[in-house]
Amino acid sequence: MIIQPALRVRRHLFRSADRAARCFSQSAPSRAHKMPVLNHEAEMRREGIPGLYSPDGVAIAWTEYHGMLLDKLNEMTAGGPEADKEPKHLLIQYARDPTNASLFNYASMAWNNHFFFKGISRTPSPMTATLSASLANEFGSIQTLRDEFLATANSMFGPGFVWLVKTKPTSYTSNFRILPTYIAGSPLPGAHYRRQAVDMNTQNAESAAASGISPAELRTMGVPVNSVGRFGPHTTSYAKQPKLAYGGVDVVPLLCVSTWEHSWLRDWRIAGGKENFLAAWWDRIDWKVVEDLMYDGATAKTGSRVDDRALSYNR
Repeated sequence: MIIQPALRVRRHLFRSADRAARCFSQSAPSRAHKMPVLNHEAEMRREGIPGLYSPDGVAIAWTEYHGMLLDKLNEMTAGGPEADKEPKHLLIQYARDPTNASLFNYASMAWNNHFFFKGISRTPSPMTATLSASLANEFGSIQTLRDEFLATANSMFGPGFVWLVKTKPTSYTSNFRILPTYIAGSPLPGAHYRRQAVDMNTQNAESAAASGISPAELRTMGVPVNSVGRFGPHTTSYAKQPKLAYGGVDVVPLLCVSTWEHSWLRDWRIAGGKENFLAAWWDRIDWKVVEDLMYDGATAKTGSRVDDRALSYNR
C-alpha cells in the first residue's frame, strides 16, 4: 500500500498538478514539444492511480518531471530544424553524435517516461488468453515473467528502465526479451548502441575552452578520422547499414517500468519502497496497450510507416 507521509509537503508544490499542466499549456503554443495527454489523465492528476500513485506522486513523476524534460528540449531546439521533431526522432538522430549527448538524454528520457506512463492503467487490465499464451510460451509462465522482470528492475543499482521487448520478424531469436537500460538509455533500434566516445555533458564548450580546445576541435572529438575501406565499424558502407541493438537484434518495446527515484520515492519511501512500488506497478499494467504494440510490431518493417505508428511519441 502507499505510505502517506506524517507531515504534509508544502501544498503549493504538490497540489499543483492541474496548475502545472495549465501553466505549461499556456506557454506551449509557441513550442513544438508539448505535453502529451494520457488516457484518463484528468482523473490521474485529481485522484492518482489507485494502489500505485497518490495525486502528489503523479504530479512529481509525470506532470512536473515530464514538463521539465520538454522545457529543456524546447530550449535546446528553439529556432532550429529539430524544433518540430518528436523525441523519438531526436534520440535516434543524436544517439551517435557526441556533441549532442545532452539533447539525446532529454529526448530519450521524454520518450521513455511517456512510454512508461502510457502502459499504466487506473483499473485492472487483464491479459487476453492470446497474449498470456504467447508470454507463457516464452517464459514458462506469467509468474516466471513477473518474477524475472521485477527482480531485474529491483536489482538495478541506479536509475533507468526495464523493458519487455519483442523481436521483429527478421530476427531469428526468441520472441520476447527483458532488457534493462540505464540512465537515459534507449531500447530503440538505432539508439540502443550509442557511439559517443566523449560525454559532451561534461566535455562541453566551456570545459573545452578552459582546456585550450577550439570549437572546431570539439566538434570532431570522438569522430573517427579514417573511413576508408569496405569493412569495419567506421567505414562509409557501415554507416549506411541499419542501426541495430547489441547482437544485431531488431526489437519493438512493449512495456517498461521506471526505476528512477522520482518515479517511486514520494509515495513509497526508502525501506522496501522500490520493491513494493514494482509489485504495485505490475498490477496496474495496461495489457491492452502491450498487446496492441505486439501486433503492430509483428507487421512492422524497419523505417516503415507501421513501425513509426507503433513507436510514436504521441500515440
